[in-house]
Amino acid sequence: MSAPTAPKTFHVKSFGCQMNVYDGERMAELLGAQGMTSVGKGEDADLVVLNTCHIRERATEKVYSDIGRLRRDDGSAPIIAVAGCVAQAEGDEIMARAPSVKVVVGPQSYHHLPEMVARAAAGGRATETDMPAEAKFAALPKRRKSGPSAFLTVQEGCDKFCTYCVVPYTRGAEISRPFNDLVEEAKLLVAGGAREITLLGQNVNAWGSEDEKGRKVGLDGLIRTLADDPDLQRIRYTTSHPNDMTDGLIAAHGEIDKLMPFLHLPVQAGSDRVLKAMNRSHTVESYLKLLDRVREARPDIAISGDFIVGFPGETNSEFEETLHVIDAVGYAQAFSFKYSPRPGTPAATMPDHVSPEEMDERLQRLQAGLQRNSLAFNQSSVGRRCSVMVERKGRQPGQWLGKSPWLQSVHFIGDFAIGDLVDVELIEAGPNSLSGRVL
Repeated sequence: MSAPTAPKTFHVKSFGCQMNVYDGERMAELLGAQGMTSVGKGEDADLVVLNTCHIRERATEKVYSDIGRLRRDDGSAPIIAVAGCVAQAEGDEIMARAPSVKVVVGPQSYHHLPEMVARAAAGGRATETDMPAEAKFAALPKRRKSGPSAFLTVQEGCDKFCTYCVVPYTRGAEISRPFNDLVEEAKLLVAGGAREITLLGQNVNAWGSEDEKGRKVGLDGLIRTLADDPDLQRIRYTTSHPNDMTDGLIAAHGEIDKLMPFLHLPVQAGSDRVLKAMNRSHTVESYLKLLDRVREARPDIAISGDFIVGFPGETNSEFEETLHVIDAVGYAQAFSFKYSPRPGTPAATMPDHVSPEEMDERLQRLQAGLQRNSLAFNQSSVGRRCSVMVERKGRQPGQWLGKSPWLQSVHFIGDFAIGDLVDVELIEAGPNSLSGRVL
């Protein structure tokens, strides 16, 4: 087989969280700045970047499956780069196990991707898994174009060390990007077409910096500054940690109209013993009291969360406590998963692992309760009038889909364009979406 030639086209495939989506966009910008053209399918590209996620079980095996599918009928393959958290955690193993992979780059080093690809195109291989986060952001190109809704990473890494989680090992310690850099990038996103910006971080509400006058500022201060831009209509943030919900951030939900009434605040479990074993810094009581304070500031706020069932040692009665929590909160949305051991995490070596069959049964019961809550929240929204940001066309002629302030999917009929803010009345609710009547 002949050596690879310099790629002219590329395809970035991102898995997992919104931060990976952001990273994938930035990698695409890097490659585009080198004169390469993005294509929609990996089989059509000279270079394929697999931007991986390591949170769930079997993530690594999925990467190898994707690598195998990239081989073409004639035996050739594109230059393959594995990026993201799987690359960070298992870079050397990937290089040893998959000779067709020419580049392995971690989430804090992808600003080196163009020169690593050039090395691969010359017949070599390259691995980079250092963690100089600030150097990465300083090296990335200026933002130019964006869709009506854009992501902006403000914070990376985690210092919480939950016993089930690999993020501290794949993303590193908590690092906050400088205030001025974020304000500048937000302005570029808005100038490029963004009307809504979602601020991202592993623990986004742990972000802190100094403003242009040298004053210490937290996430609420950044949100207040961004809200001053008259062309920016909506602000969101995710994912938050209960330990970092400050008084100022809670107050911001009641004081800043552009901050959408939606809060993703994971609790993970409803048992204090399980929470302690997870190394979560909150109790059920402190979490519920925190939500009471948020709702006092913004009564109509939608609450979202994350749940893990079957954590090592979790009993049936402790799982029942989780069911009590979801009904006490009334989540508008939630993500739920069976516990999966991640190599290198403390929970992986804990005794009394729950059987797969028991985890399946608990997950089904949990998701049934969460779906009831989601439907109830949507039904309580019927009759509300709100603005919906148009995201894409629907399946029916003249139909459009967009997001309400509470991050609900809403479909409606009319003559609009992607990015429009449309005033609607919510008239019918299902578990996953609502119908709107244009006002």
